[in-house]
Amino acid sequence: MTISRRISRQVSVGNVRIGGDAPISIQSMLNVKTVDVDGCLKQIERLCDVGCDLIRLAVPDEDSAVAFGKIAKRCGLPLIADVHYSYKLAHLALDNGAKKLRMNPGNMPDLTQIKPLAQHMADLSVPVRVGVNGGSLDPKFAGMPQDRALVESALECANAFESAGFHDIVIAIKHSDPLVNISANRMLAASCNYPLHIGVTEAGTLRSGLIKSAIGVSALLSEGIGDTVRVSLAADVTEEVLAAKRILCTLGLRKGAEVVACPTCARTEIDVAGLANEIELLTAKVDVPLKISVLGCPLNGIGEGKHSDIGVAGGKEISVLLEDGNIMGTVRNSELMDRLKALIAKKCAE
Repeated sequence: MTISRRISRQVSVGNVRIGGDAPISIQSMLNVKTVDVDGCLKQIERLCDVGCDLIRLAVPDEDSAVAFGKIAKRCGLPLIADVHYSYKLAHLALDNGAKKLRMNPGNMPDLTQIKPLAQHMADLSVPVRVGVNGGSLDPKFAGMPQDRALVESALECANAFESAGFHDIVIAIKHSDPLVNISANRMLAASCNYPLHIGVTEAGTLRSGLIKSAIGVSALLSEGIGDTVRVSLAADVTEEVLAAKRILCTLGLRKGAEVVACPTCARTEIDVAGLANEIELLTAKVDVPLKISVLGCPLNGIGEGKHSDIGVAGGKEISVLLEDGNIMGTVRNSELMDRLKALIAKKCAE
């Protein structure tokens, strides 16, 4: 089944397009202090290594805005500035190289400040993300149902930008309850043609956050809603990118590698979890369809391998390798990862 995506406008964040016919992009946000320039650059490099398309940094004060500029110059990527409470900081972030600005009307409610901000952004060809969160709604929307309140707040701010003659707008409305999140984004998608950034905010730890995000994000994507996505986790930032990519690939919205692994049992003779995790990281940036099965024994391993591009059926000292469903032979477990790397490289080059 092919998912038909919602038709939306398109904006550009540096060389990354959002909306229209552009691929759904994957975002993450740094969790180190922005003033730690070297620390930020290291984390940006790790995110890029696993295929992150867009990266956001918090700009909570003037020192952070200056540091943002240093980071932007050294990494060469289109970075997004996340600003709350202060229009002054928003202008400062733009002056320091932000290629997209996230502002939250819940804590920047003075919409009379939008016009000069819109002019500044237009001069630099920088789009805005109007980002509304369930936990920081403007009190004037408090009497509404939560889903409707999120939509009304976002559209009010977007209309203020439109009234100022600015149209490069992305909207994100997020809630920590996946069901509220789904309902609100459905309303929003039916009410406008802005590109939408989707995700479940404050989703939680790696375990609970993955479940809540899979529910709240996948339901929307399966309906064609969403142009860029962040899986928000209280975990290593690379896990956000890996999870988002897996969701997109599973829904057929992005091409990539799929690693099939068994849950293991008493017959298991190899470290299935360790090997599968290593392969997932190795193939994080693969952009061609590639199915790799890692099974702990020949019982199901050989059968599953017949449906995979590359397969492993583990043995105590020697494992069976399969390619395109055919048994290639056996390999000593000490050499298994090297052989798999070579096979993966071969498949990616075909």
